[in-house]
This record gives sequence, structure tokens and C-alpha cells, in this order.
Amino acid sequence: MPPKGKKSRNNSKDKDKEKDKTKDSKEKGNVDNNLMPPLLQVRRKSSVCSSSIRRKSITGSSTRTSEKHRGGYNSESSESTDVVSSSDEEDRWKERNLKQSDLPSEYWHIQKLVKYMKAGNQTATVVALCCLKDHDLTTQINQIAIQDVGGLEVLVNLLESNDLKCRYGALSVLAAISLNLDIRRSIVDLGGIPLLVNILSEPSKDLKVLAAETIANVGKVRLARKLVRRFGGISGIVDLLDVPVSCLTTPQENLTQSQKEQLAMATAGARALWSLSESRHNKEIMRRSGVIPLMARLLQSIHIETVVPIMGCVQQCASQRDYQLAIATEGMIHNIVVHLSSDNFDLKMQCSSAIFKTASDKIARDIVREAGGLESLVAIVKDKSIRENKALLAAATGAIWKCATASPANVKRLDQLKIMHILVQLLSDENDDVLTNAAGAISECVKFQNNRDLLRSIGGLALLVNLLNGTHPPMLENISKALTECASDSESMQAMEELDAIRLIWSLLKNTHSRVQAYAALALCPCIKNAKNSGELVRSFVGALELVVGLLKSRDNLVLASVCAAISIIAKDKENLAVLTDHKVIQMLASLVYTTDDMLREHLAAAIASCAPYGNNTQELGRLKTVTPIVGYMVSDNPKVHRTTAMALQKLSADPQNCITMHASGVVPFLLETVGSEDKELQEASAGCLKNIRELALRAEEYATFQP
Repeated sequence: MPPKGKKSRNNSKDKDKEKDKTKDSKEKGNVDNNLMPPLLQVRRKSSVCSSSIRRKSITGSSTRTSEKHRGGYNSESSESTDVVSSSDEEDRWKERNLKQSDLPSEYWHIQKLVKYMKAGNQTATVVALCCLKDHDLTTQINQIAIQDVGGLEVLVNLLESNDLKCRYGALSVLAAISLNLDIRRSIVDLGGIPLLVNILSEPSKDLKVLAAETIANVGKVRLARKLVRRFGGISGIVDLLDVPVSCLTTPQENLTQSQKEQLAMATAGARALWSLSESRHNKEIMRRSGVIPLMARLLQSIHIETVVPIMGCVQQCASQRDYQLAIATEGMIHNIVVHLSSDNFDLKMQCSSAIFKTASDKIARDIVREAGGLESLVAIVKDKSIRENKALLAAATGAIWKCATASPANVKRLDQLKIMHILVQLLSDENDDVLTNAAGAISECVKFQNNRDLLRSIGGLALLVNLLNGTHPPMLENISKALTECASDSESMQAMEELDAIRLIWSLLKNTHSRVQAYAALALCPCIKNAKNSGELVRSFVGALELVVGLLKSRDNLVLASVCAAISIIAKDKENLAVLTDHKVIQMLASLVYTTDDMLREHLAAAIASCAPYGNNTQELGRLKTVTPIVGYMVSDNPKVHRTTAMALQKLSADPQNCITMHASGVVPFLLETVGSEDKELQEASAGCLKNIRELALRAEEYATFQP
């Protein structure tokens, strides 16, 4: 046996060796952690935390929280309380190790360059920035490499440097990596927006270009757009657009170096304004800064890289009324029509979208036709090679729809271009926007009899009815408008009955969107009026009349007016009127008489005129005090309101008490004026009401004469 002293010495040596091994393993672990990128360090720490918590957990479920710091992750504050099975944890650990091993060498090289930027002097910083620019900064892994090591803070700080080369290099990198959404937000959080705005007032053109390009990328963040406006950057960007026309109309190879710099500034400024114009407040400030004439000037450019962003800015701003008028009066529409023939699909889409927004003005619609824009738009939708480009197809069909709205001259020209055949083909498309715009264009074209006949003959009516089974609200709204026009034609109405269109339209009243309900109710009016055995047809739909009366509880005036119009047609059938009365339609109508909306007044008076003759409805309407408010409708300036009001008063005057109320409300002077109207229905209704009031007065006089 070895001596005790020797054994104790051996034991102490073993313990020292174990301590040394433990110390070496810890140091090795620290070295591995130092070599590991920050993002993967966080994930490794998170997995260790989750593993320890999993062993302590009883319920086997928890939540995971992590703190995000300036676009990256804070490794000290990030922790995980994820509780998963051991096999899942092993799979995740293997995946992390795989990701670490798959990191390219560029990742580590970029992180070294950022460290040189942090620790080096001015020369080292410039060299590091130059080396950074040699990498492809548009790839995500390289952007993450800069973000993980804290490079964004360094780049933003360099914008305040006094050295021109450092600022230029930092802006070059920021302009490239700001394509990443997380980096955009981080630049905003780090206070980069005011620094970029300040650079716009620098004398260096190159710095202005890079600052504008960076703002164009970062401006896609809502907060960034607000900050640019707050720090006065919009006027500075608008100034970048002020370039001579000679720079815009001269080919690139013939431009001088100074002209190329001016053109680059205008292009960068246009890109920045394109992003910033998503804000309504920014559009107004842009207008006040004088952007409209500069837009008109840049649209004359032959350089596609300049025209595309300024056209995008124009179409963004065209949603506002002030811009719509300016686009028409500043001669922009002619240039927009010219660019519709470009080979650039993006430019075509922006031009079509601009016409879509501006064509709500009659002057703009006429200018588009005179400039040959209808031919270009039809050529776009006719080209089958662009059918897969849904954005362009939707924009072009939308522009055709708006140009056809309330413009017989444009519809006539579109008929010559055989637009109906193309639109019917597009009804088989799967894109909701294309279907919506195609249906809208058809709804304007079928206001003319020749197009209704053509639509029916080429099978378009069946396609429209089939689309009523869809769910896209704007599409359903436009289809209802189209079928409203078709229902006024007897042959089309017969085809619609065969296709069971009335039932499908009625089912739209259950839709949750108010505009769909309103236009479906309006579509029912000509359908019920022109259908064969319409009264029996309406009663054949289970719960249909109850549904109509229920819509009178809506808070939308358009829905209320449309439903009242439908009730005025439905109630002409006595049996339907009896059912409506049972559903308390009189009380519902009486609750609406105090409205000030002329459209609702018109159709409400028509509904009351149709419902009053049944049973004691006339007396009930008088008891509910509806007569005096209806008399007040006669002061309206709308002759349609006068006509339906006179019709309602004629029906209500069948009750003597209502006649007394009307006379006391001062209705006679109004009726004496409207009885001389050129509208025969208004004449007859006014005369009938006066007759009833006069007869009551004569009977009262006779009664008074024979009294002792």
C-alpha cells in the first residue's frame, strides 16, 4: 500500500488536473462564443435557457420573449422560456449549428470591416467603407452581417462626419442596405432621418443623390415619411427635380457630365417623392412646394429611369382633387398617353393608374380621348402576352372603366375599337381587380341598347350572372350596376330570368357590405318591374320581403334609399303589400321621414305613395305624424323629390285628417306651383292632392251652412 501522504498528494494532483480541464473548457467556450456572430450567440443562449427551464417546468408549456434592439438582438437581455420536447430541441440545435456552419466567408469579412470602421482612424474608416462597397450589399446575409455587429450605428454616426469621403461612403452603403425592411426601421430608430434631410442642403450633388435614394428606401416606413415632413425635407427633395428641359430631352450619350449629375438628382428626387407621396399630408406639402409644374416637366423626359418614378409619384398624387385638376390643366395627360406606348410594363401600369384616378373629371376624360389614349389602353388589354401581368391588366381595365363613365363620346369610340368582346373575355379571369374593372366598364357600356344586345349575343350576360356567386364586394357592386342596365331590356330580362339572376341578386341583400346591399336593391327595381309574374316571383323567395324590411334599420343613407326604391316597386302588388304591412313596413318608413338627404327623400316618398293605399295605412301614417315632414320635402331644389313627394301627398290626402294637416302645414302654395310643371306625373299628383283638399273644404262649408 502506498503511504497516506503519497496518496493524498496524488489526489490533490488529480483535483488540480480536473480544475485545469474545467478552466480550459470554459475558456474554449468563451472563445467559441467570441467567434460566433451575435445573432447566433443569442440563439445559443436562448436554447440553453429553454433547456434549463424545460427541466424545471411542470406544466410543459410557457412563452418565449425576446428583446429587439435597434434592428438586432440584445444578447444580454434576450432570453427564452420555450418548453419543447427534447427531440425538438435537438433538431433546433442541429439547425442552428448548420446555419452557423453555412455562413459564407463574406459574413465574417464584413464584420471585420465594420470593426475596423469602429476602431480605426479616418483613413482606415474610408478604406473599410470602400471594401464594404465591393461586396454585394443587396443580399440579405451581407445586410444581416452589418446589422449584427452594430454597423448601422456606425454608418449613421458617419453622416455627421466632417470628412466628405466618410459621408459619401456611409451613404453609399446605407442606400444599398436600406432595401431591407428591418434596416429601414433601424435607420429611423437611430435618428437617421434628420441627418439625411440635412444632407439635402449640402453643395455636393453626389451626396444629395445618395441621400435622396436612401430616403426613397426608408420612406416606405410610415414613421419615416412623417419625420421627413416634420424636419422640412420635402421642399428640399422637390428642389432636386428642377432640371433644364434640355437634360430631359437629350439622349444619355450626348449629355455632359454636369447634365448627367442634374439628371441623377432629378431621378433620385422623383424616387424619394414616390415613396413620400403615400402620405396624404405629404402630398399637400409637395403641392405647396411647387411640385406640379416640375412633374409636368419631368414627364417630357425620354429617360425611362426618370419617367418611371415621377409617373409613380403622379399616380399616387392623382387621388386628390387638386392634383386631378392640375394634371388636366398642366398638359400632363398628353405625356401620360405617350408613355402608354412604352415597352416598360411598370411605366404602362403607372400611366394607366394615373388615368384611372384622373378620369373621374370630364375634362380629363375628353383629353384622354382626343390624345388617343383609348386606343393605347385597348391595345394593352387586347395584348394576350400581358395577361399574366395582373397589375397592368387591372390598371388598364380600370382606366377604360373610368374613361367610359358618363361619357357617350368615349363609349362610342370604345365601341369602334370592339371593347365589349375584350371585356367579356376578361370576365373569365381569376383576378378580382381585373374582374371588378371589367364589370365596371361593361356597366357603363351597356347603358346603350346596342351594347346590351351585343353582351347578350356573345354570352357575356351569363358570365356576369355567374360572377354573382363571388365574394369580392367591389366586383359584386359593379355587376349589380351592369345587371340594372340590362334588366331594362325585355330580351335581356328574359335571359336573366332563365339564368335565375333575380334570386342571386336578392341574395346579395344579405351581404355585409353596405354598397353591395344598396346596388343589389337598385338592381331589383327594374328586375321586378319587367319580370313576368313578378308578384308571385317575389313571394316564391322565402323570407325575401322580411329581409327587405329589415334593411330599413340600416344607418347608411344609400342603402335606405335603395331599399325604399325597391319597396316602391314591390308594393305595387297587393299581396306583397299585405305581407310588407304585416312586417310593419309603415312604422319603419315613418321613422325615416325626418331625413335631409334628397336621394332618400325621393325614394322614401315613392315608397310611402305605394304603401299608403292598403288598409288603414293612410290613417296610420297620419297618426305617426309623417305628413308635416313630407310637406317639407317640397322646398327641395330637386325636381325628382317634388314628383315623388306630390305622389305621396296625393295618397295621404285620401284621409280627411291628413288633408287638414297638409293645409295647416302650408302645402297649397307649393302644389299650385308644381301643378304647372312640365312633368306630367308631378302635374297629376299635385292636382289630385289639391282636389282632395278642395273637396274636404267644400264639404266643411256645406256642413257649416246647414248648421242652425
